[in-house]
Amino acid sequence: MSAMLDLTGRQRPVATDSAQKDSATVRGAPTRRYTRRVAAILLFVALWQAAVHIHLSLGFVTFANVPSPADAIPALWTLLHSPKLPMHLAASITRVLAGFCAAAVVGLGLGLAIVRYALLEDLLMPPLEMLRPIPAVAWIPLAILMFPSSEISMMFVTFIGALFPILLNTIHGVEAVDQRLIATARGLGTNSLSLYTEVILPGAAPSIFTGLSIGMGTAWFCLVTAEMIAGQYGIGYYTWESYTLQNYADIVVGMALIGVLGMGSSMLIKRMGAALTPWYRRNGARR
Repeated sequence: MSAMLDLTGRQRPVATDSAQKDSATVRGAPTRRYTRRVAAILLFVALWQAAVHIHLSLGFVTFANVPSPADAIPALWTLLHSPKLPMHLAASITRVLAGFCAAAVVGLGLGLAIVRYALLEDLLMPPLEMLRPIPAVAWIPLAILMFPSSEISMMFVTFIGALFPILLNTIHGVEAVDQRLIATARGLGTNSLSLYTEVILPGAAPSIFTGLSIGMGTAWFCLVTAEMIAGQYGIGYYTWESYTLQNYADIVVGMALIGVLGMGSSMLIKRMGAALTPWYRRNGARR
């Protein structure tokens, strides 16, 4: 860094050519990564198209009867002009948001309480750990019996799917907060509420947002499972209905929509987390 005089006569640093090049490199890195990611998706689609075209068979898997991306394009165009598309999207998004928001509230609240009180940890964690490995599809018959409305039962399945990633990441995030920060805050006379809002939650926020992002993806996964059995509208119902009607290209369209919606909602939560935790940065810049 060199220096020059400003209008007040004081010296101010001036970036050298090397520093300017580094800055330009950092600015260009996101563009390169975005280009690589788009290229990776295009390459995947091209390989898929080629495998279907040559009827690739590896013995344990064959692409002879799999719809190709070229077959899915007309099906996607038809769905985009279908009057049922808004109803499918509205039904799925409403179910996911309801289940996810409930899971976020319960998961965050339980996670903070379990770390704070050993009695709650002893009473709640054993049954929660027993429930956690149960797959979403196993909850569907019980949810139908528990709730009089099929809509509520599907929301419950998405709630179950999103709950455990949020809960466990909240617990791990709070436990990972530096104890020296907590001891220092208590030594300065910080009350319990301020300790949580100003020390513990900011320290655990990166892990919490990771759990929220994973929980959103799991909620979409569980919703599709629920809609295949108990739904009348929704992307999962559309995908399963396409299979029963042997509209195989529509299956690909439904899967693609689920992937786009799940990826987009998870990315939105990650961006929100990055915006709300400006003090947190990963160690080392990746290019």
